[in-house]
Amino acid sequence: MEELQLEIIVLFWLIGINGVPILLTKLLGQRFSYPIDCNRLFFDGRPILGASKTFRGLISALLVSVLMGSIFAIPFHTSLLFGALSMAGDMTSSFIKRRLGLVSSSMTLGLDQIPESLFPLLGCKDLLGLSIEQIIVIVVAFFLIELILSRLLFWLRIRKTPY
Repeated sequence: MEELQLEIIVLFWLIGINGVPILLTKLLGQRFSYPIDCNRLFFDGRPILGASKTFRGLISALLVSVLMGSIFAIPFHTSLLFGALSMAGDMTSSFIKRRLGLVSSSMTLGLDQIPESLFPLLGCKDLLGLSIEQIIVIVVAFFLIELILSRLLFWLRIRKTPY
């Protein structure tokens, strides 16, 4: 695959994976929504991840990852791993935010965008044939596009917050 073409495909893949839980929340509200941390608290008395990290969001993100991967002729195992690592990055961000005492869906510039794009890119680097330079370009592009899309989705009343 041509370098720019691969970068664009991976960028849209990341946006799809991370966007579907937001769209499902708008469409379904709290139906079929159960927190991944089962509402349990960590040793510090705060939620492990928070109510916004749900099994519905995780499963839908994995399904979208596999679907988009199949559209771009990416093997099933790579697509599934890519989606899982993106969600692991997102959950890592939430875990850190809870330790910092921040509530679910609070804005933390960089922490909200970088792990969910960096984890899958590093984890699937060799499987996708990505260079470090391409990973940097994709992470920066994802960071900027996520900021713009979040505001757009807020303006369209799909998101509750502009971040």
